[in-house]
Parts: sequence; structure tokens; C-alpha cells
Amino acid sequence: NEHTHARTNYRSGHRDKTFETQAGDLELAIPKLRSGSFFPSLLERRRRIDRALYAVVMEAYVHGVSTRAVDDLVKALGADSGISKSEVSRICGELDQELAVFRSRPLDHVRFPYMYLDATYCKARVNHQIVSRAVVIATGITEEGGREVLGVMVGDSESEASWTEFLRSLRERGLTGVRLVIGDHHSGLVKAIRKVMIGAAYQRCRVHFLRNVFAVISKDAGEMVAATIRTIFAQPTTEAVRTQVDTVADLLGAQFPKVKAMLLEAKDDLTAFADFPERHWKKIASTNPLERINREIKRRVDVVQVFPNDDALLRLVTAVLFELHDEWIAFPRRYLPEGSMGIYTAELPDSAPALPNTTNATAT
Repeated sequence: NEHTHARTNYRSGHRDKTFETQAGDLELAIPKLRSGSFFPSLLERRRRIDRALYAVVMEAYVHGVSTRAVDDLVKALGADSGISKSEVSRICGELDQELAVFRSRPLDHVRFPYMYLDATYCKARVNHQIVSRAVVIATGITEEGGREVLGVMVGDSESEASWTEFLRSLRERGLTGVRLVIGDHHSGLVKAIRKVMIGAAYQRCRVHFLRNVFAVISKDAGEMVAATIRTIFAQPTTEAVRTQVDTVADLLGAQFPKVKAMLLEAKDDLTAFADFPERHWKKIASTNPLERINREIKRRVDVVQVFPNDDALLRLVTAVLFELHDEWIAFPRRYLPEGSMGIYTAELPDSAPALPNTTNATAT
């Protein structure tokens, strides 16, 4: 506190700060000045725990650890005062920039002949109300047979407008070469596929179709009807697959007229997979790959239950997908049989010609 003509500022006491580290809590005295402020280069503003603990908190959050469990973990690592829910949220907010880069990365490094689309619903607060939010997800199979996460978005619902916005964002990021889009039969999704994914056929997920069938028949008849419909997907040739649809429809028609009508109406979309290599049929006739991803997302978001806003929900879902994507890239394992994509993709243009069950007559 020496006063001389050369000094431009003077110390005026201090303020206490607890800094949490893996070695325990450090009690610091931060100097206060008459004018302006002093802050040691060792620390960062508004941060009370060190980077090691930051990394632990982020990792625990992404892996679906509850806030209470994170608090216990931080205490076990030496931070006596623990950590609050708001502090966890603030720390994990630092993931946003990296996750935003992942969501907006270019997709023009390879072509994706097959794309899977699905949505799952989670709870979040919007305008001070708890509402269901649609988390729409896209994954793709590359022309080498590998898998990648293509995109994710949180929206109000699975409306045509939401799906159209999502699909256009994928195209704008460079998505090319899509020949088959696999999804459920949500009307908004189907319309968006027809509108945006020009030149790509649409495969109606057979698992979702069976669920729709179960809604119009008695529970006792479910197993028999399902087994009969599954014979469609066990046929050896394209022609046999489509012929079997008519056969099954006639077989079930007398007892289940609604099922017959559903089969005949869905015939083109339900058998779109048959226009592709037979070795791929089992993997491209349903959205089962995305269903497993959705279950993993649900497992982690159920810990939170209700997110404070869409950004928090998008952060956790993106982090889960980022982790899965990295595993697929770092430990490559072919999703489709080795050698099965080569002949099929050799002459594949960036925007392929329309296939039988798409309303798009030309590619753009």
C-alpha cells in the first residue's frame, strides 16, 4: 500500500475464494485494488474448479450420471464443497462449441447410399412449461460400408416443415449419393423425403409397419399375423418379395380385411429394399440401427428427466451421438458385408435417378 508518484493503483484488502482441485480445496485471497481489478493468471474468471475436475464433470454428464452422483464424485476427488446442478450445467456449456462444429461439419467427404431417419421424444421446458420435444436423428452408411452420424435437431414435432428443414440442412452440408431413405411412416417425414431427397427411394420400416398392424387386430392374433407378414422379407429374389406381398394379403384378407388393405397400400414402400443388393436386405428393411441409438439416448436423458431448455437437451443428445460416431470412426467395423458395396456404388452419381416408389421423376 505504498504511495508514490510512480504508482498508478493501490491495494485495498482482499476477497476470499475457494478453488477446488483434485488435491483438495485451496483457500485463496484475491487482492482488491482501489480502481480496476486484479486477477491472477493461474485462475480463470468465474471458475472455481480446476481443469482436471472440469473434464471429470463433463465426462460424467455425457455418460448419464445424475447431478447428485456428480456431486459425490467431485467430493471424492477432493473438492470438499461438492458441486451444484447449476454449476454442472455451466461447466457442460463449454461443450457447446465443439458439439456445434460436429453438427455442422461438411458431409461431402464420401457418399451415403443409405440413410436412416427417426425421432425420439424427450421432456424440456419451453416458455415455463414442460413439453415433449422431438429429437430427429439421421445416420448413414457410406459407400465403403461404414456408418456415420449425419445430423441431429430438436424441434416442436415431426411435422413436414421440421423434417424438410432438417433434410435440407443435410443437403446443404454436402450430403450426396443417397439412394434409399429408411424411416417410419410418419406423414410429415414421408412428404419431406419426397420433396427434398430427390432421386432416393423410401423404405417403410417393417418393424413400425408391424406395430401399425397390431393396432387393428386382436392381441391373440398378433403372433400369427406377424409371422405371416415376415415371410415377405424372407424371399430370395426381388420378384418373389413383391409377389409374396399379394399372397400374404390374400391369405390374411378374409379374416383381417384391414391388414390386407394396409399391405396393398404399403406394397411399394414396404418392398423398396428389394431393389438393392440382396446382401443388404436385412440391414436396410428397418430402422433397427437407429432404434438402438434411441435407446441409448433415452437411457442417458432419463437421468435428467426434464431439461431446462432445448439447448441443454441438444447438448446431451449431440454428445451421445458424437461419442458413438467417434467409436464408429476410430474402430471401423463394416456395417455391410465387405465387398458388397463396390459394384453397387461404382457408377453411383452424386444425385441418382429416381427409383420406382418415389414421386420424383428426375434428379436435381
